[in-house]
Amino acid sequence: MKVIQLHKNESKLIHKASKNNREAQHLLYELHAPKMLSVCRYYIKDVHQAEEVMLNGFFKVFKHLKSFKNEGSFEGWIRRIMVREAISFLRTKKNIEFIAEDGYLEKDYSNNIKTNIEVAEIQQVIDSLPEGYKMVFVMYAIEGYKHHEIAELLNISEGTSKSQLFKARQILQQKIKELNNTSYGTN
Repeated sequence: MKVIQLHKNESKLIHKASKNNREAQHLLYELHAPKMLSVCRYYIKDVHQAEEVMLNGFFKVFKHLKSFKNEGSFEGWIRRIMVREAISFLRTKKNIEFIAEDGYLEKDYSNNIKTNIEVAEIQQVIDSLPEGYKMVFVMYAIEGYKHHEIAELLNISEGTSKSQLFKARQILQQKIKELNNTSYGTN
């Protein structure tokens, strides 16, 4: 079995793709598209719209590829572009409402709920959140953004970001509890 040095090959691909080599661009797309579609799908319910956003994101990736400085991971760089593209799409297509609240309750969410829920059901539960809650939840819990970064990207206050996350978690916990009760036959 032959071991391929992905990082070294990826650096060569990036260099070639930055010079508009279509084959290299295609290979980079094939390498990263599945993960980036997942990123877009976190934010956008409709898979066709998520694909459209991903394609627009890759257009920007290739357009601005020369600005990638090989500092940090290439995948992380693409991921940030996809997140911004998804947020931009949601802003133009929907009226996203963030309910600003000064205070929120900090609560320990580390309780591990034993669950028999499928991944698709969890995605549906996340999709059912109001858009503002969903965006903040995904950015914080899945993408790993900090509240000050979320606030800056979404043009909201840090307090609003924290409040949106708190409420999203409350709703998710309740819906997961309901799903668990249904799947374990207690309802």
